[in-house]
Amino acid sequence: MTDVVIVGGAIMGSSLAWWLTELGHDPARVTVVERDPTYENCGTAHTNSCIRQQFGNPLNVAVSRFGVEFLKDFRAHMGGDERVPEVLLHPFGYLYLAGDPAEEDRLRAAHAAQQAQGSGTVLMAPEEIAARWPFYDLDGITLGSWGSRDEGYFDGTTMFEWWRRIARERGVSFVHGEVAGVDTAGGRVAGVVLADGTRIGADVVVNAAGSRGAAVARSAGLDLPVEPRKRYTWVFEAARPLGQDLPLTIDPSGVHCRQDGVGPANQYMAGATPAHDPAVDPDDFGGEWEMWEETIWPALATRIPAFEEIRVKRAWVGHYDLNVLDANAILGFHPGLEGFAIMNGFSGHGLQQSAAMGRGLAERIVHGRYVSLDLSPFGVERVLAGEPFAERAVI
Repeated sequence: MTDVVIVGGAIMGSSLAWWLTELGHDPARVTVVERDPTYENCGTAHTNSCIRQQFGNPLNVAVSRFGVEFLKDFRAHMGGDERVPEVLLHPFGYLYLAGDPAEEDRLRAAHAAQQAQGSGTVLMAPEEIAARWPFYDLDGITLGSWGSRDEGYFDGTTMFEWWRRIARERGVSFVHGEVAGVDTAGGRVAGVVLADGTRIGADVVVNAAGSRGAAVARSAGLDLPVEPRKRYTWVFEAARPLGQDLPLTIDPSGVHCRQDGVGPANQYMAGATPAHDPAVDPDDFGGEWEMWEETIWPALATRIPAFEEIRVKRAWVGHYDLNVLDANAILGFHPGLEGFAIMNGFSGHGLQQSAAMGRGLAERIVHGRYVSLDLSPFGVERVLAGEPFAERAVI
């Protein structure tokens, strides 16, 4: 049985650690190295914690289908442990809005892929949208795509905490330290070296370092097209509450907004990608907050007139580990360095994909192949060949 070191203990690293023990790998031979055990600035901490079926790539739809079934039966997956709470799923759905023929075509093509995987996506004409959610101003909107089930907010923090806790209880070691380099010998990995000089031997090293994934790969002499990119979130209250749940609405402007809280609570969450979106330092969480009044708030108030009078309660910047090749996950072993596995580049989809991705890579390590769902199209081989495995539905 192999010794495994997982670089990064946030949602992906903890999912993989738990799945390895679940599939029978000796927990004493699994070590998770995490540079910040508070997880204060990791992508998991800054996520909006939502799940959707509305992807354009059929494999991403299948990954999300497993993810929602897993979280809906979380306690049972944790062995029925009564200490484990059920994971809350607030299924208000995603609502994509199209305002031009090209976007209509994309929604229709994605709808066909989603339906083939068993999702509950419904295409809606503007009058159908208006009848269900009368608070929208639908000027310029020609089509909508709504996830009628299994989409919305879920309590990803609970899932993360219990994966980590049970993995540790089973015997997985969680080590506080920063990986300074991947130790290689004879064309394969031999372990990792920490910044304080500590060496941890391993037959398999997994790069689950999120926005620092490219740096970890470079320490092994490899290139990875993953960059930290800033993503903004605002939480606000409205002077005129909508009186019903707000789906996670993706406006043609690129601004997205959703209900924040269970029931018709008067709190909402908005997010956006900045117009200028360069790669940033993994420690850079400074914000260009003027974009709120210049672009975000006007877009919100145009689409939902009740949001003309709102009060921001808090805001933050998080990072995507963006795969600049195709905005899709990179998963699997690197053919150029035996024993080096990549679990990176999730481009904002990581939390919702973590159950399937952790299971898949654990199967590769334990069984030598994917067993439950063939995730090989996410492999690094397509990155090396420069052949995108594209996903256009990126928020």
